[in-house]
Amino acid sequence: MEDNNSLSKPMNFDLLLNTIQQTHTVFQQNAVKAVNMSLTIRNWLIGYYIVEFEQNGEDRAKYGDKLIPNLVSGLNSKSLSFRNLNLFRQFYLLYPQIVQTLSAQLEQLQHSSNFPILQSVSAELENQETVVIKTAEKRLEIPPQKLITNLSFSHLVELFPIKDPLQRLFYEMECIKGTWSVRELRRQINTLYFERSALSKQPEKLSELTQLQSENVVPVDVIKSVYAFEFLGLNAKDIVEESDLEKALIEHIQAFILELGNGFCFEARQKRILIDEEYYFIDLVFYHRVLKCHVIVELKLDEFKHEHLSQLNTYVSYYREEVKREDDNPPIGILMCTKKGKKLVEYALSGMDEKLFVSKYMIELPSKEVLTTFLEKELVNWNTN
Repeated sequence: MEDNNSLSKPMNFDLLLNTIQQTHTVFQQNAVKAVNMSLTIRNWLIGYYIVEFEQNGEDRAKYGDKLIPNLVSGLNSKSLSFRNLNLFRQFYLLYPQIVQTLSAQLEQLQHSSNFPILQSVSAELENQETVVIKTAEKRLEIPPQKLITNLSFSHLVELFPIKDPLQRLFYEMECIKGTWSVRELRRQINTLYFERSALSKQPEKLSELTQLQSENVVPVDVIKSVYAFEFLGLNAKDIVEESDLEKALIEHIQAFILELGNGFCFEARQKRILIDEEYYFIDLVFYHRVLKCHVIVELKLDEFKHEHLSQLNTYVSYYREEVKREDDNPPIGILMCTKKGKKLVEYALSGMDEKLFVSKYMIELPSKEVLTTFLEKELVNWNTN
């Protein structure tokens, strides 16, 4: 009789591929009722499948470092991207205790699938659960049910880079206690709340003050997370509004540039364009009647990354190829980035070979210094309000 009570036996790649696809589909159907828990558990299970294949897959040597790229190719799902599959693997390795929450979910998976790997996963995970429970007395950790009930996967991702288990536990507890948003959790980590607490003579006072000043999570924000939208197969850009800060800055940038005069004519905000059957949204589009060209403005509430400039160049190239008229000059892009007090303004040039025109636009457009000063004042005003 075939023994299906262990995952230690070899499995092939197609079995792994089909198992992950089946798991994704089942949990996607249940996401409307419990997006947070279903998403979190799905990610943990996929991480488990991947690690198990790496350890016991019959053709694991064949795939090696190429395992996840091959999975991405076979699954062909935005929700199951290279980055996400790596995060799921990391999630399983960092939080093995999540296994204690899986009984109902595993039963549901088994009823909806004929794949042997799912029919045998319960026994294997029960064995792991026993080990986790036996060692729980030696470990300081939040009960896994409470963890996945109160923290979204987006919250947990912010904690993955923290190597010290005690430090990670500290942020888990404070985040749950204060019902922090993901942005607030990130801010507390970046401002070294754990280290400041360790140095404080009265850490409980610091905790009270921090919680009083913190930004609480709004339930709808859990549904609006990037992971939740990918999980549900939705396009976040079509539905989710930008953050309050980003919306305010875009509105003020629009007014500021128009007030500068110099020939700027407002054309669109959150301009939707279609490239290769995928929609993209440009923050601001102006037409400059003196330079006779479009001016595209992108704002990033983040530090400068090369992909930001690449994205802006894509928009500029799109306008040059699809929108520019014969008597227009090539479009110009302005990238504005900000994070932790660092401001950056960059101009993107696409197909500009005429030195005379480049010199002219440098005179007609706002200088980098003017835009940087504007950003600094806006952020100061925002932080003091």
